[in-house]
Amino acid sequence: MSMKLGTHALLLAASFAPVVCALADNADTANKSNNPLNLAPGANLQDYYTPKLFDSNAHTNDALLRGTLPIAPGDFIGVPQLLRATLPISTRPDPHNGYSTGMGDLNLFDIFLLKTDGVQLGIGPQITAPTAEQDELGTGKWQAGLAAIAIDSSRRGLLGALVQYQSSFAGDHDRAHVETATMQPFIIHNLAKGWYLRSTGTWTFDLKNDTHYIPLGLGGGKVWKSGSNILNAFIEPQWTVERKGDGLPQFTLFAGINVTFGK
Repeated sequence: MSMKLGTHALLLAASFAPVVCALADNADTANKSNNPLNLAPGANLQDYYTPKLFDSNAHTNDALLRGTLPIAPGDFIGVPQLLRATLPISTRPDPHNGYSTGMGDLNLFDIFLLKTDGVQLGIGPQITAPTAEQDELGTGKWQAGLAAIAIDSSRRGLLGALVQYQSSFAGDHDRAHVETATMQPFIIHNLAKGWYLRSTGTWTFDLKNDTHYIPLGLGGGKVWKSGSNILNAFIEPQWTVERKGDGLPQFTLFAGINVTFGK
């Protein structure tokens, strides 16, 4: 009897083994695509559409063109680095009761991965260049600051946050000084077959004008492999649940597609 039970147990374990392996593989693929500290080249097209602002009938849109490039440790810098560049194509109300659409301010940051085992930790400098084509599409100021990321990765998903701080130091003397801080929590919950749930709303604080808004997002996405690359499409509605100030986003639809190369 005990031999039969042992045989049945082995057969049952063998039948579940492919399922467990598939789930683990899907979770690993999803984590690689969603983890902002994944050391792989990537290209993203992401869009923030805000159909309504508080105390205004205006709308805004920001299409983000983003690329990431990893750099291996060297003799001078002994830890891995991750370079990220983000160029927005923005739509904003203009002074003539219409809208302007064009290039916004270019943001660059260089993250040094100080810890890669367990909870990953990265920190590094960032700079924003006043590349906006119209005044309403940017700040007109050079800005510099720091970015820091902490990510805990498991088969269940990702948990962490990206924190950024910037302050202006040069630029158009007729434009106001800029000082901002943001925090973007990452909550990713992996599901079967490459699907996942996500919440990644960016909390934005205008330290110069003492205003802020805090959105809460809940959406989903799916990752899949295409050869050696990973594709990732998602959509995440975000509602502002706390704010101080006028003209801030009331509801935002965040969507995008990310490509991770060679992993």
